Amino acid sequence: MMRSLLVLSLLAPLSLLAQKQRVEYSISFPTAAQHEARVVATFTGIPRGGTLHVRMSRSSPGRYALHEFAKNVYDVSATDGHGRTLAVTRPDPYGWDVAKHDGIVRIAYTVFGDRTDGTYLGVDRSHAHLNMPAVFMWARGFDAAPIRLTIQRQPGWQVATQLVPVSDSVFTAPNLQWFMDSPTEVGPVVWRQWTDSAGGKRATWRMAIHHLGTDAQVDSFATMARRVVAEEVAMWGEPAGYDHGVYTFIVDYLPWANGDGMEHRNSTIVTSRGTLVDSAARVARLGTVAHEFFHSWNVERLRPRPLEPFDFERTNMSRELWFAEGFTSYFAPLAIRRAGLYTDVQFARDMGGAVTDVIRSPGRQHFSAVEMSMQAPFVDAATSIDPTNPQNTFISYYNWGQAIGLGLDLSLRERFHLTLDDFMRRMWRDYGSHQNAALAPARPYTIVDVRRTLGSFTGDTAFANDFFRRYVDGREVIDYASLLAPAGFLLAADTVVRPYLGASLAEDSTGVLVNWSVENGSAWPAGIGAGDVIHALGGEPTPTIAALQAAVARHRVGEQVQVDVTQRALRHTIPMTLRSLPTLSLVPYEAAGRPVTDEIRAFRSGWLGSRVPGAALR
Repeated sequence: MMRSLLVLSLLAPLSLLAQKQRVEYSISFPTAAQHEARVVATFTGIPRGGTLHVRMSRSSPGRYALHEFAKNVYDVSATDGHGRTLAVTRPDPYGWDVAKHDGIVRIAYTVFGDRTDGTYLGVDRSHAHLNMPAVFMWARGFDAAPIRLTIQRQPGWQVATQLVPVSDSVFTAPNLQWFMDSPTEVGPVVWRQWTDSAGGKRATWRMAIHHLGTDAQVDSFATMARRVVAEEVAMWGEPAGYDHGVYTFIVDYLPWANGDGMEHRNSTIVTSRGTLVDSAARVARLGTVAHEFFHSWNVERLRPRPLEPFDFERTNMSRELWFAEGFTSYFAPLAIRRAGLYTDVQFARDMGGAVTDVIRSPGRQHFSAVEMSMQAPFVDAATSIDPTNPQNTFISYYNWGQAIGLGLDLSLRERFHLTLDDFMRRMWRDYGSHQNAALAPARPYTIVDVRRTLGSFTGDTAFANDFFRRYVDGREVIDYASLLAPAGFLLAADTVVRPYLGASLAEDSTGVLVNWSVENGSAWPAGIGAGDVIHALGGEPTPTIAALQAAVARHRVGEQVQVDVTQRALRHTIPMTLRSLPTLSLVPYEAAGRPVTDEIRAFRSGWLGSRVPGAALR
């Protein structure tokens, strides 16, 4: 009896150890030329008698639409811990079920991917570019299980990732959310790295760049990026608190890459067909770098509640994207300007584009900035085959949020002698700086939290409530012209009023084809829209786009003209009253020939000057 108890006591810990949940992945690229990867996923610690439910993600962190990654998975098989073949069933297009196992299931499969961007898998002879949800199956109930990834690299390939290295080819993650948020580049990357301190915190930033240029180009670009990083860190007052002290920029500037940027907790993916060939090209690449890095605070840690935790099986809609994405779009060009890498003219062009989009777009009549954020599942790289009407109903929440950020910053400066920098730091203190043991946000926020914090921050609840009522929940436009004047920027309209057709056009064999028209143009209220063919305007034949544009220009705003048009095989004449829509531009006073006073220079310095200690307005 005593011996039996001793044996049982010795076996019990072994049994418990065998049932501890863990996940191991191995990925190889034996047919990289055909854009395939081979994955083996081993799930240990499955309850005996239970069914393992394995899934491919339908969405990905940083993306808000469905992408159905299961469509690229095939040749699926399963074995147990002893190598015995197991039956695999498909409950739906996104899942695989495995039963009658011994507590361990090893699933092998092939996944296809030929798109280098922030969302998908890209495998070819040159590299393997991994967005984890597009590559790796996961199991329900294994959310907290530690993960180990082995990468079988091609000769000369290195690994760039935020995953924790065990060796050059083996990496770990503490749980599923963290693993799925860890994009990985496997290829001939070149590295640049620096370490700095701010706010009592020390951190390391590194860039892993895969491009076809020279080391000198990488050096120059890394130097520029370092200046932008320094400005954003100085604005927040401290690094975001990377989980292992390191932040990684994974950069692919390749002719076969697709333009994209995708934020992650301790890293970002930046991809483009562009190059680093000269200074202008390098500056052009900085916008995405600045935007995605800002997200290491705003979105990754200062996080909207609907996005935490991220759900890989559905769309992840957030009403707060005007703040999460839009304010990031405001601070990215501001950081580049503060780093001295944009001129005032370039900065004004960027800000002016967002402001103009909001002022001129008819979409503002249909949705507020909050409601535009809710459109993300339909527009964020989403695909559909039926025609839609975004030219009339949609304004990018990036642009609208950027414009709101500009207006709020200038309003705070004028009315309260505060700044949007200060407000973001308050949001960071109250929400973003609180992280939990699972390396995830502990206090995600809502729109109500943002509004209440603005009221507390300014000491003026009425101001905060009114600002949200009019410009965030409402559809009013901020008075940008008056707010920009103290900084010496002019929001100017055309001095000559011209007729505005308001249509997207294409050449057609019998006239000019209308792709679509906009509500605030001349064509839409006349009933001219998608699919119509214009043959003549005001009695003038219009066989080409140039001819049509010239005919419109020969008339005055307010004048009614007859349009000879075919609509659904019916050719007839329609009266059209010509409307105008002035072009807007934002320019520094210097470019407009206006005087720049000492007060304007002081305002600009306080707004656009460097935040890095010891630096000045560059």
